[in-house]
Amino acid sequence: MTAEPRPLRLLYLAFYFPPSRASGVYRARATANYFAESGWDVTVARVPQWFLTDVVGSTDDGLLATVDPRITTVSPPIDDFQWETDIRKFGSFRGNFPFLASRWHQWRQRFAFPDKYASWGESAVEEGLRLHAEHPFDLVIATGNPFAAFGAAYELGKRTGLPYVVDYRDSWTLDLFKNQDAFPKGDKAWRWEKRILENAAEALFVNEALRTWHAERYPQAADRMHVVLNGWDPDVLPEMPESAADESRPLSFAYIGTLTAYQPVDALFGGFRAMTEQGSHPGSTLDLYGHIGFFAKYESQMRKRLGLDGDLEGVQLRGPVSKAEIGAAYGASDVLVFLVGGSKYVTSGKIFEYMATGKPIVSVHEPGSAAEELLRDYPLWFNPGSLDPDAVAAAMAEAGDAARKSDPELAERARAYGAGFTRYRALEAFERRARDIAVKRSQR
Repeated sequence: MTAEPRPLRLLYLAFYFPPSRASGVYRARATANYFAESGWDVTVARVPQWFLTDVVGSTDDGLLATVDPRITTVSPPIDDFQWETDIRKFGSFRGNFPFLASRWHQWRQRFAFPDKYASWGESAVEEGLRLHAEHPFDLVIATGNPFAAFGAAYELGKRTGLPYVVDYRDSWTLDLFKNQDAFPKGDKAWRWEKRILENAAEALFVNEALRTWHAERYPQAADRMHVVLNGWDPDVLPEMPESAADESRPLSFAYIGTLTAYQPVDALFGGFRAMTEQGSHPGSTLDLYGHIGFFAKYESQMRKRLGLDGDLEGVQLRGPVSKAEIGAAYGASDVLVFLVGGSKYVTSGKIFEYMATGKPIVSVHEPGSAAEELLRDYPLWFNPGSLDPDAVAAAMAEAGDAARKSDPELAERARAYGAGFTRYRALEAFERRARDIAVKRSQR
């Protein structure tokens, strides 16, 4: 009898992975799940749990239950020097000689990979080599940020000959919010990125604008650069019931996602206030679902910075919602507000969920966002065209009118358009290419 061929083995370097609640975790979860469902033996290297609880300060345990049980996870250690503030937990050297310990740490960082999470990347290499020696992998995929994962993938490829793929959930050397270089000329981040990309089997980007930017700077790797869009997750977003936003109750304008200092929150609040002052949709609420900032210990600072501690009439802070329960938040909303920072290089994964609901969507972002390419064909998109509060108010009022009208045919067209952007559909072509890369390598 012919023995069954062993499944292809994937080492997936994903610093943020469930139960992390970081924005990029959904792409990582979907990638690992899709490869496992496609027959791969998947091992995920993620950050240790203490980092999520002690440094980030929050987790989404409901999301953890949605990870394919066939996936193995490991947690390479990370140096806690820059995050540990409890002197009772300092080692003897740092406790007795804090100045020297700090200088020693800074000196070591000069020679480390240019990322504050470099120690995790070094540990991921050690763990990857150990696991590879026991049961060889066929492919490494690294998702960033942090970009120490890219450095680890490169080192593993160099030391084992394994092909690797880097997935840019975010940009490394491009500041998405200022549309300029993130590092000065000559910084070693540029040298590392060039080295990593030119040796990678593929590089993935979330939109064409980012792929083009990198292709122009690293032309020798351009033919191996591909776009893999984000998408929405059918397993955690149930089908939305038909809207019933009649005159018997006030409208809910809702933003669902993490609030950060990069978003034009002032334009949103100003637009909502202008809409209500003009008499449109009286009694409406602006419901904000999600965390305030990425790190719990900075939430109070972020609330103050975003003006959330003042009297904001009609604005309701609804708090965090587990990804596994997010359908309830969408179901309670009549109009969705797409609030995002940055410009032409920013898509935001949230827009795919928004479109899947079939509800009216109001854009509140700088004109030219990459998301506009997707929204242009969405039949219930209301675009103010600027961040002027009066323009935002007019768009919100129009979206509210559409929610009141509740046209079933239009809503169905919107849902049908959004249905085409599931994460799995976006991953299909990539998984086929990854399989080809791994098989060709194994046949050498």
